[in-house]
Amino acid sequence: MNPCCRKNLARLGAFYLGVIMAGQMLGTSVIPAQDSTRERVSDENYAALFGTDTMEEAKNDPELANTMKRFIYGEIVPDINLTVEQRQLVTIVVLAAIQNEKFLKKNVAASLRVGVNPLAVREALYQVAPYIGFARVFDALDTANEVFEEQGIELPLPSQGTVTEENRMEKGLEVQVGIFGDPITKMRESAPADERFVQDGLTGCCFGDTYTRGTLDLKTRELLTMSVLAALGGAEPQLKGHIIGNISVGNDRKTILSAIAAALPYIGFPRTLNAVRLVDEVTPPAQ
Repeated sequence: MNPCCRKNLARLGAFYLGVIMAGQMLGTSVIPAQDSTRERVSDENYAALFGTDTMEEAKNDPELANTMKRFIYGEIVPDINLTVEQRQLVTIVVLAAIQNEKFLKKNVAASLRVGVNPLAVREALYQVAPYIGFARVFDALDTANEVFEEQGIELPLPSQGTVTEENRMEKGLEVQVGIFGDPITKMRESAPADERFVQDGLTGCCFGDTYTRGTLDLKTRELLTMSVLAALGGAEPQLKGHIIGNISVGNDRKTILSAIAAALPYIGFPRTLNAVRLVDEVTPPAQ
C-alpha cells in the first residue's frame, strides 16, 4: 500500500475511533457502540429501522450479511454526528446515485418507519437530480413512490417550489453566490460564449430550481449534494467545491465526515478515501 493510502486509512480509522456521538433518532436513541457488544448494538440499531425479521440477504449469504450489518449498524451508525433523518437521507441519495433499487426501497420504508417526512425523502431525491441526472432520480422516485403508495401516502406530494420562470435565475444566483461567494460571478463573466449554457444551467437549475425549494434547509441540501458527488467518483474538483460549500453554510468537519461515513458502506473505501483526503485539504484535522 502506498504511503498516501496508508495515511488516509489511518485518518479514517481515527475518525471512527474518535467521533463517538450518538445521534437522536426522532425520539429513539441510537445505541452507542461502547455501551455493549458490537453484535447487540447492531441488532438494536438495525431493528429500529427495519424490524426484527432476519435480513433477506442472510438467507443465502449469512456471513456477508452479518459483516454488513455489524459494520453499518454496530460501528458506523453509533459513531456519526448526524440525526437519523440526515443519515437516512444521505443513504437514500447515495443509493439513488449508485442505482441500487433493492436497498433504496428498504431505506425509504425504514425512513418512514422512524418518522422521516415523505416530503423530506422526495426533496432529497429532487436535490440531487442536477448532479446524478434526472433519469437516475426518476428511477429512484419510482421506487420511493411505490413505498409511499404501499403506506397509503397520497401522490403527488404537495409542491415545494418557490421560484417562477421570471425569477429563477435571480434567486438561483443569490443562493449560489451566498454559498460560494465572488468566484461565482467571476466564473460566469469569464465563461466562453459557447459554454454559457453550463453556467446558466448551474445557476438556474441547480440553484434556482432546486436549492430554493421548501422542506429541506440549505445545510441539508449542501450535505446531500456533497454525498452524491463522493458516491459518483471522478468528480473530485466538484466534490472539493461542495466540501467548501458545506463549511460555508455551517456544516463542520464532523458533520461532513459523518455524511461520508454514512455513504461508505455503499460507495466503498476507495471513493471514501478520496473524499476524506479532500476534507483534510479543506478543513485539516486537529493536530
